[in-house]
Amino acid sequence: MKRLGTGIGWRPEIADAVERMPGIDWVEFVAENVCPGHLPDSLLRLRERGVTVIPHGVSLGLGGADRPDEGRLTALAERAQALGSPLVTEHIAFVRAGGPLTASPRLEAGHLLPVPRTRDALDVLCENVRIAQDALPVPLAVENIAALISWPGEEMTEGQFLYELADRTGVRLLIDVANLHTNHVNRGEDPAEALAELPLEAIAYVHVAGGFERDGVWHDSHAHPVPRPVLDILTDLASRVSPPGVLLERDENFPEPAELEGELGAIREALEKGGAQSAPARTPSARALSAQAPAADDLTRQRLALAQTALLSALVAGTPVPEGFDRVRLGVQARALAGKRADVVAKVAPELPEILGTAYRSAFLAYAPGHPMTGGYRRDALDFAEHLLLAGRPEDTAARRALREWWLERSGPAPRSHRPTVRLARATRRVLLRR
Repeated sequence: MKRLGTGIGWRPEIADAVERMPGIDWVEFVAENVCPGHLPDSLLRLRERGVTVIPHGVSLGLGGADRPDEGRLTALAERAQALGSPLVTEHIAFVRAGGPLTASPRLEAGHLLPVPRTRDALDVLCENVRIAQDALPVPLAVENIAALISWPGEEMTEGQFLYELADRTGVRLLIDVANLHTNHVNRGEDPAEALAELPLEAIAYVHVAGGFERDGVWHDSHAHPVPRPVLDILTDLASRVSPPGVLLERDENFPEPAELEGELGAIREALEKGGAQSAPARTPSARALSAQAPAADDLTRQRLALAQTALLSALVAGTPVPEGFDRVRLGVQARALAGKRADVVAKVAPELPEILGTAYRSAFLAYAPGHPMTGGYRRDALDFAEHLLLAGRPEDTAARRALREWWLERSGPAPRSHRPTVRLARATRRVLLRR
């Protein structure tokens, strides 16, 4: 595995600062936010300078019951090829549920949700990973996620689950030490135990990020400074293995460049401290060929689909909480999903908070529980606007007119023409239809 060094998550808001930062060996970008035909100039300049650029997917849903979508895999492959990336990364998570396997409507989480650590889920995940590996032009690495909730009846620890996944498929691992800390606070899992059980030789690189604690729950926000416990887990990892690369993630509330550089410095110090405590290298384990791992049959996929759909429906559609889950924690997760959904819709459609003003967030949070997301965030924004208009809202006439124009502009198969003759014909048609 190529040694990557120290990196930072590339985001448009800090693109200029990242280009000027000293000691940046590589960057990672959210794959779904970049179009191969219109690559950001900043990423191209970094690539031309010899900085490694890696696409990081968030919507593939490898831990879901369905097989990976060919279109999403093609999109990941195109981004890797366009930037000469040595690998691509995704998550061990499910992000949608429902559909043909359950004969129910498709639901989108808009977030990474945990996979049950069971044999059924592992069989499905392994097959999905092999499908993705076959479709991608470069190696795949998959990331452990943070979670607020635990599945009942789990059969393995996180370390055991990741070990078997890597052993059965040969997939690389992206270990997020911030997520290990999150799971320690939220689920009582010991980070040191997880590290001890990992196939360390399979690590492709490491994520480091910040969060915050509220009412005994750790929120993996990627919008706060990296706390000391996360750096301590990184030091523990570095005492066991020298990770090929370490990357700082920040998605919101971007501080001044000097503060980010300070966090990168703290990451390097944690690595050096761990390296000074390093134990003898562990002998790599033998890897099974991926062909030897059993494929998940349709019945296994259906069982997983039913379980994931029941959970996701409880989180986003207000259906009863499945047996064995912590109702309080599910409530926290449901509110977090709705809040994130409101935030992302506001970014995707910034006109909505401009039109609705301070009423935007409360209106969206009131709308979300009864209207789960079934498509992407752009579709979600349109559905929300349509819901308000059908309810005769907002009450302010000018705001309602602006919202209606915004919705009409974007809801058709093609943008509305602004030519006077076309606009006159459209207005005449509306008058005639009202008669």
